[in-house]
Parts: sequence; C-alpha cells; structure tokens
Amino acid sequence: MNRQKGQDPYTELGVPRTADAAAIKKAYRSLAQKYHPDRNEGDTDSEEKFKRVSAAYAVLSDEKRKQQYDEFGEIALDPNFDAENYRRATGGFHGGFQGGHQGSPFSGNFNEGQGFGNIFEDLFGGRAQGPRPQRGADLETSLDLDFAEAALGAEKRVDLDRPQSGGGSQRETLKVRIPAGADDGSRIRLAGKGAPGNHGGPNGDLFARLRVRPHAFLKRSDRDLSMDLPISMVEAIEGAQIDIPTLEGTVSLRVPPASSGGTRLRLRGKGVAASKAKKAGDLYVTLRIKAPKDVDPEKLEQLKEILTDDPDAWRKEAFSS
Repeated sequence: MNRQKGQDPYTELGVPRTADAAAIKKAYRSLAQKYHPDRNEGDTDSEEKFKRVSAAYAVLSDEKRKQQYDEFGEIALDPNFDAENYRRATGGFHGGFQGGHQGSPFSGNFNEGQGFGNIFEDLFGGRAQGPRPQRGADLETSLDLDFAEAALGAEKRVDLDRPQSGGGSQRETLKVRIPAGADDGSRIRLAGKGAPGNHGGPNGDLFARLRVRPHAFLKRSDRDLSMDLPISMVEAIEGAQIDIPTLEGTVSLRVPPASSGGTRLRLRGKGVAASKAKKAGDLYVTLRIKAPKDVDPEKLEQLKEILTDDPDAWRKEAFSS
C-alpha cells in the first residue's frame, strides 16, 4: 500500500510519539474496525482511511522501521532508505526529525563536484540496487460463528475488499477453516491474504477474528459442555432413560433411581470435538427436579403417607458442623 507524502503514522493512528506497542495496537484495532470496508460498504472515504491506518500500523508495529522514522522522519519511509548511508552523507547532522519533519536534512557546504544526485545515491544505496522489497500490511476482519461451528469445527467463507497493488481494492471471497474448539475472540491467520507488498515484497497476512454466538441451553468451559435437565419427581424417584439433545444429535441418558436435584451426570466425549492437540470434552448434565403444580390436596396427603423419608433429618445432617 503506497503512503501519501506528509502523512504522519502517529497522527493517522491518533497516538502520541511516546505510545508503547500495546497502545499503538489498540488504536489500530479500534480504527480498523471503525473504517473497515465491510462496515462501510460503498464509502470511499472510509476505505481510504482504512488503507491509511493500515499503512501507519505497518510502520509503527515494526520496531526497526519505527526507530528509523522516529530518528530520521518521513525520509526513512522510502523503501530504498539506508540509515548508515544517510548518516555518512549528512555527517551525522540529520537533526532528529521527530517524525514527519519536511525541512532539508542537509546543512553546511557540499564538497566540490558533489550534488544532490550523488548524495541521494549514497543515501539510498545507489541506483543499481533498485527499490527494496517491502512486506504488505496485515489486515483484520471479523467472522461470526454459531456455537456448534466453533465447538465442532467448520469451513466458512468471508467476503472482504482487499487492497490491490497500485491502489484500489477488489472484492474477494475466501475460505476459512475453523478448527474444532475455536474460542470466541481468537484469530485465524490466512497467510498472504493481507495488503500487497511493495517492489516485489510479500503480501501481509489476513486475520479473521471469531465472534461466537451463545447457545440456547449449552454452556462451555474449555472443552467441556454443561446443561440443565428438568425431570419430574417420579423420574427422580424411579429413575429414567431420557433422550437429550447434544451438538452431534440426540443421545440417551440414564437417570439413576432416587436421584436428587442438583445431581451432575457425565456423558464422556459429548463435549467439544477432539482436535489434533486435544481430546474431546465431556457433557455434564445437572438434574433439576420440577415439582408439579395444582396437586389435589387429598392425593398429596396420600403421597405423604407413602413417602417415609424424613426431610428434617436430611437437613440436620447437611447443616451439621
């Protein structure tokens, strides 16, 4: 991506020159999301701003390029710039430009026969070297996933406007493979799918940041899943075989007789799918006993006579120190 003359990377990102790497990265992410073409379709001003903040971040996120820009100013952004040649040509008096200074870097008298042409050949390594390859900037986009797609893995498509060499952009559709167990907020790297490089340099990378939608009744902890299962009092007393939904279809769960509310049962391997590095997680089912409503008082008395349990004794045992 070409940088227009006079654009100061710090100004583009809205950060002071004392900003550290974390502050620079935070500012870039905020601006990249704000001006991303996917959020501003057809807005050429936002597209241009997105390109400029990406180019600014490419400079300030590279420690060497940032140091040279801080020391020499805008001239250091030329792909042919050579710091050592520059120091020799200016006798060490390059003025500490503070970035973006556009005055002449030269002072004093030139040696006889030495003109601007010879000096700039020294600064940029001579005409024979030609432009130096420059890697393109990394780009970022967002990708929405269903809970099951993140847990089990999936292949998704993302549409975006990629910057092109020489300016402009082109709409592209890219395939993104989502590994099983992908987390909300994690990033998938698509190598070489970022901004184009300059002078034969490699493309940057594209990072797809994942946004996982929550599930209606499943919750996730690492690779394990959990859910609540309502059961009747009769099912709790007698035990039951109950079909429950999972990410991979319906499975049968055995509820043991005399189960209490809050009992936690485990289904091995029914959590987040296995990946190359980790085994499949488990599904934990917590029993929630639902008491019937509008019970006939006469039948309730009959039930009390049938049940011989002593709840007061249970509570005394539970609360004893």
